[in-house]
Amino acid sequence: MENKNIIPWEVDELAHEFFIPDYIGALAEEVLRYYDFSVQSMEVVTTKPDKGGAIWKLETSSGPKSLKLLHRRPSRSLFSLGAQEYLVNVQKARVPPIIRTKNGEQYVEAGGKLWFVAEWIEPLAPVTKDLEGAKQLCNALGEFHRLSKGYTPPPNAEIASRVYKWPKSYEKVITKMDWFRNIAKAYEEMPASSHLLNVVDTFEQQAKKSLERLNQSSYWELAKRGNEHWGLVHQDYGWSNGQMGADGMWIIDLDGVAYDLPIRDLRKLITGTMADLYRWDAAWVREMIMAYHEANPISQELYEILMIDLSLPNEFYKNIKEVVYEPEIFLDDTTTSLIQTIVDTDQSKWPVLEEIQNDWKGVE
Repeated sequence: MENKNIIPWEVDELAHEFFIPDYIGALAEEVLRYYDFSVQSMEVVTTKPDKGGAIWKLETSSGPKSLKLLHRRPSRSLFSLGAQEYLVNVQKARVPPIIRTKNGEQYVEAGGKLWFVAEWIEPLAPVTKDLEGAKQLCNALGEFHRLSKGYTPPPNAEIASRVYKWPKSYEKVITKMDWFRNIAKAYEEMPASSHLLNVVDTFEQQAKKSLERLNQSSYWELAKRGNEHWGLVHQDYGWSNGQMGADGMWIIDLDGVAYDLPIRDLRKLITGTMADLYRWDAAWVREMIMAYHEANPISQELYEILMIDLSLPNEFYKNIKEVVYEPEIFLDDTTTSLIQTIVDTDQSKWPVLEEIQNDWKGVE
């Protein structure tokens, strides 16, 4: 069989939701021959067509399993596979165990990508989308971060670390603000352009102030403690990747794990949750931080970094950065109302950050 390299694929309106090209389906069947179970059925449950990744649910002679085609570079995928094994075997974390091949390997390489099989954990259910659920998510995240400390990747893996990259990522946000401004000027006839121009200066100032605060904080001292001290962040953690099982919270989809200061995951969870509420709520933010702290204590220095990261215009940047690719499609009326929602939500953020800024004074 021709083992051609896997490349991202186009999905058109006529294709069914989880379309994958035939050659990838054929490769999947090829990969499964390396395992010591027979497959009764396979169903595609997730695809990443723009990156060239997919997940199947398998019914097998050894119970339900998942088959994953990892879209990243193989050396990068080795980092996350090593992390998954460390968390399961060494730390006994509630993370799906990897099933070894007949030859005892963690993965199969095919089409220039790594594939692996893991246990399909049942039953799993998302937690409720309320404060109680948010606290369960935060507590599970804290436990995950605590258990991931001390991980060392296999020798041939690429080291994925963001520990020292915070100032660079803040600078990138500031740079992109200027891009947004220039694009809105170049496409001034588009409905959302004037709205974008009205607010971009404010968000740029916020980002500059956040960078200034980061540079004056104890960030570099904390970063110097190194990768293994801090452990791993999930990078894509939320209501679908933290789920309740029979014996507690499970964390799934670890493909993107990287070394980082752990509160980056917590910050994403808080900003995303506040965006879903359409307003910032001090009680929610406090309780979420506390639930995390109970599982993985936050020092005063780390709390300060969390406050700085929350002050960055994260939601604005995350939602508007797509403008760079197709401005003539992106800058429509939908984006006008999106900008208005982000601005309104952002106005409720500052009193909340002010209120909780000093919560941690003296708490260790």
